[in-house]
Amino acid sequence: MHHPLSGLIDQIVQNAERRGDFDNLPGAGKPLAHLDDPQNAVLNRIMQEADAKSPVVVLRRQILEAQEILKTLTDESARMAEMTRLSELHTKLAIEMEAFRKYG
Repeated sequence: MHHPLSGLIDQIVQNAERRGDFDNLPGAGKPLAHLDDPQNAVLNRIMQEADAKSPVVVLRRQILEAQEILKTLTDESARMAEMTRLSELHTKLAIEMEAFRKYG
């Protein structure tokens, strides 16, 4: 598929090559770092730069926190409320994991 700006982009790159803009770049001739998943490289970089976490990671952290809170509670109603919250977090995690298995 031809993009309307392909010719202009090619010309800009060729001019930069002639000027030597690509000479002596750090890492020249070496594999690109952190491209274990080339199909999602851009998405992974954006998520890393934004310090974004997947729902599974967030839910697991919340579950660990809820478990620690539950250990400290002595009031029965507070314990029941935290156990309910913990159960809901486990359910959400199971849903996220199943969705990931099905749809990636």
